[in-house]
Formats: sequence, C-alpha cells, structure tokens
Amino acid sequence: MNRRTLQLNFPNIEQSDEELRLLIAAKLYEKGTLTSGQAAELASLSKREFIEVIGNYNVSVFSGLVEDLESDIKNA
Repeated sequence: MNRRTLQLNFPNIEQSDEELRLLIAAKLYEKGTLTSGQAAELASLSKREFIEVIGNYNVSVFSGLVEDLESDIKNA
C-alpha cells in the first residue's frame, strides 16, 4: 500500500491524537475508502479492536463487509 503523510493543525480540542486518528479511520472506512484492516492500521488498533469500537462513532461494521472479505481473500 502506498503511504502518504499529512500534517493537520487542529485548534485546541479535547480529543487525543489517538481518538482523532480513530475518527478519521472510521469515516474513511464508512465511505469505503479504506478496508477495515487499513482503517485499523491507521487507527493503530488491531482489526478486531477497530471493529469493536467503530459502533461508538455510528459506523456500521457491515457497510463494507463483502468488500473486506473479497479484499482479504485476494490478499491472503
């Protein structure tokens, strides 16, 4: 996977860097831009941990399930 670095300057908000990474990863997963594995890596979580927490952000794990399975099979 190609990598890209992006530096963001946020105003002083209460979310930690880890939570911001998770929010961004969850949204990109929800949009179908990232697979659950890619989003988990971006959030610095295991795939299982990512799937367990995205519900807290109103993101369904089933939205990209078929695509994830196809991708996992392709990359196995």
